[in-house]
This record gives sequence, C-alpha cells and structure tokens, in this order.
Amino acid sequence: QVQLVESGGGLVQAGGSLRLSCAASGRTFSSYTMGWFRQAPGKEREFVAAISWSRDNTYYADSVKGRFTISRDNAKNTVYLQMNSLKPEDTAVYYCAAGYRLSVYKPDYNYWGQGIQVTVSS
Repeated sequence: QVQLVESGGGLVQAGGSLRLSCAASGRTFSSYTMGWFRQAPGKEREFVAAISWSRDNTYYADSVKGRFTISRDNAKNTVYLQMNSLKPEDTAVYYCAAGYRLSVYKPDYNYWGQGIQVTVSS
C-alpha cells in the first residue's frame, strides 16, 4: 500500500513557475513508476508526465514537453513536477499516481493522491 500527498500548488501568473511535490509513504517507493495527471473543470483527467523507478525513462504529454520536468528522489520517497512557462490552460487539479509500469494510461496506476489545485492567471 502506498499513500501519496501532493504539495506546492497555488496561484501563479502566466509565464511563471511552480514545483509540485508528492510525498509517498511505504518502503517500496523506489520500485514504483510515478506519474502526474491533471483534471480541468469539465474535462477528463489527463496524463502529464511519468518517470520510471530507475529514473532512466520519462514520458511527457505533448502539451507540456519542454516546459515541465518530472524527477524523483527515491531516498526521500518524493516525486517532483517542475512547471515552467505556465499557461492559463495548465489550470487544473494535479494528481500524483504510483503504478507498476511506465504508462500514460490511468488504469495502469494503482495509487492516487488527493490532488492539488494549480491556477494560472492570464
């Protein structure tokens, strides 16, 4: 069992930056693929980024490539999402997730955080 808690969200102006953190409980954090998803009002939850347990592989949604960076610190049981050049369309609730395979699909993730709001003003 893994429990995930996101932090670092908030309100930022367009062009600004935020760094989200996701702290995981459990001794097996390093064996999980970690992902970030987001859900805007009235829209489905969508994939943002993912990182393998070894940090060797990362995936990004086309909409965030070149602006967002996912990383992890297995010693701290924490995964990060550095978000730069933020746009109003990045406004959403961001969710951290843990799974057993590197994937862009929600069903491949077994554990989810409660989500954190990111609002980008124009």
